[in-house]
This record gives sequence, structure tokens and C-alpha cells, in this order.
Amino acid sequence: MSRAFSRALVAGPAVAALTLGLLTTGSAAATPAAAPSPAATPAATPAAGAAASSDVAAAAGDDVAAQATVRPSLVLDRDFPDPDVSKFGDTYYAYATNEGKNLPWATAPDPDGPWTYRSTDALPDLGAWAKEGRTWAPDVSRRSDGRYLLYYTAWHAASDRQCIGAALSDSPGGPFAPVGTQPLVCPLDAGGAIDASSFVDTDGTRYLVWKNDGNAIGATTWIHVQRVAADGITFQGGATQVLRNDRADEAGIIEAPVITKVGGRYVLFYSAGPYTTNQYGTSYAVSSSITGPYTKAFRFLMTTDSLDGAVGGPGGADVLRDAGGDKLVFHGHRAAGGRGMYVADLGWADGYPVVRGSRVRYEAERGTLNNCSVRENAAGASDGKVVAYIDHADSFVDVGSIYVPTTGSYSLHVGYANGSAGTASHTVTVNGAAAGSISYPVTGWDTWRQATKDVTLQAGWNTIRLGKGTAFTEVDYIEVA
Repeated sequence: MSRAFSRALVAGPAVAALTLGLLTTGSAAATPAAAPSPAATPAATPAAGAAASSDVAAAAGDDVAAQATVRPSLVLDRDFPDPDVSKFGDTYYAYATNEGKNLPWATAPDPDGPWTYRSTDALPDLGAWAKEGRTWAPDVSRRSDGRYLLYYTAWHAASDRQCIGAALSDSPGGPFAPVGTQPLVCPLDAGGAIDASSFVDTDGTRYLVWKNDGNAIGATTWIHVQRVAADGITFQGGATQVLRNDRADEAGIIEAPVITKVGGRYVLFYSAGPYTTNQYGTSYAVSSSITGPYTKAFRFLMTTDSLDGAVGGPGGADVLRDAGGDKLVFHGHRAAGGRGMYVADLGWADGYPVVRGSRVRYEAERGTLNNCSVRENAAGASDGKVVAYIDHADSFVDVGSIYVPTTGSYSLHVGYANGSAGTASHTVTVNGAAAGSISYPVTGWDTWRQATKDVTLQAGWNTIRLGKGTAFTEVDYIEVA
């Protein structure tokens, strides 16, 4: 088939984090020089991952069974910013930035709720160094002695900056009593300190993670990692700067650091951008060492656009590693004002995070092609390459290594251009089972649009095949959410 290409650029929606095999996610952004390339990412084994059970395969082939994308759940519909969530005993506890109380808190029997907002202030008194009004971003953890340790950010009365304090309680619901008469971390020459979080490594070593508030004085912002004793308040050595605000898409702001460990990889989640806007989002960086160097994700993990507007300004995230399935807990803007608490399923694709409901992009040209070919220098296409000439009965492109956190309904968004005389289509196969077809209205060649189809995917790795249907269409990428 011959094609007369009319070059036209149509920007698609921004999507959400790291190059992962075929995967790129996040809003279009400046790419850091050290960003991982697909070749640097651990190779997936789609053949093994695609071995779905007969039940899952049957569900994948059933268009009726596939429903719309499952978005993050608003589990606390009130102002509850910067949520910190942990399970103590059989109960889940959430703590938030001040809203009438120094330390608002809530409890639930399950991460997905129902959550009960508690009437008491878990931190009734601040440290002697602090004054009320700007008590932010708490972190509560349990120490090896059974006591509960709170890190909190508060207004340093002497300097008018923000600094980090500590407090202790015998109960996760408080009351927490401040430790000492001075802040725990207060580098005034660097703007102060905010957003403390705790991390305990697999060998039992405890760390304090925090940000110097460089934004407050026009200075460089760094995420720091500080080793501490088992009490969480005695420093061991100095702090290490591990991440800075050095990318255009961060708008000069990085904050809310949280570290978890997956296998041998340390994953540092952080928020970026101005929190009052929908430009605020969640990204991450990875390292083989707690103190770095860390490599930032190619694109954000979650943005307003990657969630298709279901959550505005998703940030302040905390990671809940849970026997019932890992979760990402975060805040987002509410129409009624303030920021509510959301929960989403979280999975690990070879140690890299994937959030259910946030679009992940897979470049079609990096898939397995049969009797079709890659066309380069495609004007306006993602990465400038597309799969073309899917023109024959045996033509197809397999996009494998598609990872999802949980089995269920997902939306498949295909970036395409159709220069045929009428609507075109491709057959869709999921993990070897027929799943109907997807239609592409006429756009003209190199005029890129998206077509959407709901499919059912299995937890873990999946392969989606687009095969020859009617007329002719080129494929740029697919996004899954």
C-alpha cells in the first residue's frame, strides 16, 4: 500500500514515570542525562508473564467483562494533606498536615476504608522552639522499643523558617510529647527543613529522610538521607544529599520524600511542582544504595493528566507495603477545597513502581513486529517512530512487558494515525485470547489521535497484540491505565 504523508502535529495527553523496557510514563518533560534507557532496565519475560490461567484468558477475551479504568479512590473526603499511613496492630493510621489541629489523624480497618477522622489532636503541644500555624507533613513509625516516633515540621519561632522536630508516644493515636527544646533538623542557612520521613532498612538500620527548604530562600533544594540510631533521634554521621531540584518539569520544587526498598533497589518517591496547582505530581528515583546515586524516572509516575483528571495535583505520597497488596496513599485537590486522601493499588514491575489508574506508555515500535515495519522520522509521533504497514493478514505488533498491579479492568489507549478513506480497525488479542477489535476514525497520515478500548488484564505481565483489521492505520504507542 502506498501512503501520501501529510505532516501534522497533534499533541496527545500527558501520561505518568520511568523508561521500563517498552514503558515510558509521565508528562512530556526534559529528560535527565542519567535517565535509564530500555537497555539498562532488567529484561522482562513476557512469555512467562503471558501464561494466563484459562479463567483470566477467557475474561480478557470477553468484551462484556471489561469495564472502565479503575481510578484511585477518595477515601477521606476532607482536607487531609500530606498523608502518612502505617499499620499498627490490626488498624491503619493516617496522619496529615495541620487543619485546626497540630496533628490530625484517622483510622481504618483497611487501606481502602472506611476511614474515621478522629476528634483529638495527636500532638497537643509543639516543641518549645515552635509556634503553631504551620505544622506540616508528619511521619509516625514504631521503634524497636515499642514506642511511637513522630517527625513533624513546624514554624521555628526564632527564625520564621520551617524546621523538623520529634515527639514520642506510647500509643499511635498520641498524645505525642515533643523531644527536647530545640528542633531535630534546622539548617537555617539552607532555608530550614521540611517533610521528614523514616526508613528502616532490611538490616534494621534506621534513616531519617528530609528536604532542606531551599525554595523559601531561592536556594538549591536537596533531599537528604541521615543515618540515625534505633531511637530515631540520635544522628550517626552526617547527612548525604541524594537528590536535587534540577529538572524543568519539577518547576524548581521537589519535596515529600519517602523511601522504600524492593529487592535490592531503593525507590525514593517525591513530589514536584507547585502544590497549589494541577502541575503538582509524583515522581521517583532509584538507586542500589540508600545514599545514592539516585537516577530519576524518565517521566512522572502520577500527574493530573496521567490520571485523566480524576485527581488534581496528585502528590504528598506515602507507600504502604501491605500483606493485602501494596498501596500508594496521596492527596489531591477537592472541588470543595483542600486536599483529600486518595488510595491506589501499587505494583512493582521488576522493582519499578506502577500505579493502577495512572497511564503508562509503551512505544509500539519497541514491540515484536511481524510482517510490518518501523517508520522513523514520523512527524509529531512519540519518539518520532511508529509501526507502519500493518497491511497483511499475518501483520501484527505484540506489545509485551505490560505490567499491572492487580487483575481487573483497564483502558487501552492507542495513539494512531489513519489516512484511509474511512474508519479502520485492528484486532486485539490479550495474553493469547481474542479480545475483539479497536476502531480508528479517519485523521489523515501523521495526524495523531487516540482510540480507546477497555480490556481485562491479569496481575503482573501481559502482552497485547494489534493485528490487521479493516483499512489501514499506523500505531504510535499504547497507554494502559
